[in-house]
Amino acid sequence: MLYLLDASVLITANNSYYPVDQIPEYWEWLLHMGQSGRVKIPLEIFEEIKDGPKDAEKDLLFSWIQQDESKKALILDEQVDIANVQTVVITGYGADLTDDEVEQIGRDPFLVAHAMTHKEDRCVVTVEVSKPSKKRHNRHLPDVCKEVGVHWCDPFVLNRDLGFRTNWKKRA
Repeated sequence: MLYLLDASVLITANNSYYPVDQIPEYWEWLLHMGQSGRVKIPLEIFEEIKDGPKDAEKDLLFSWIQQDESKKALILDEQVDIANVQTVVITGYGADLTDDEVEQIGRDPFLVAHAMTHKEDRCVVTVEVSKPSKKRHNRHLPDVCKEVGVHWCDPFVLNRDLGFRTNWKKRA
């Protein structure tokens, strides 16, 4: 299974439970998982992370993601199928979205579209939780994934499935 990370996974991990400067083992493990082809970030999502910080000088996640080693290990090296992006937008969000709504969705349809390329072998990882009552541009990734038949999980399932431990290097 290839796990495709949403920007929220890295941002929340850094801001909440695995700060880059305090739990470096997690970030080293992510690089290892990326190098072994188990975890990737679509380019569109990478750009979302890269474009995000207000103060890049002080943003440790921004610094980490900009390193050549991080880019090489984690960026998914494939073009998105635009037909899949359109399917995700129409089926997952709505066929008649306004330009403002499409802008508010952001790059999430690209993430799901990359997972659609190999539905049985790919899984979207997000911190978002299912909220079926949300409609149109407010829909959450788990509900959009379900709508188009794509696997999804949260970061803790990813960590369990791939065996993250702070002493992972001793076991690798």
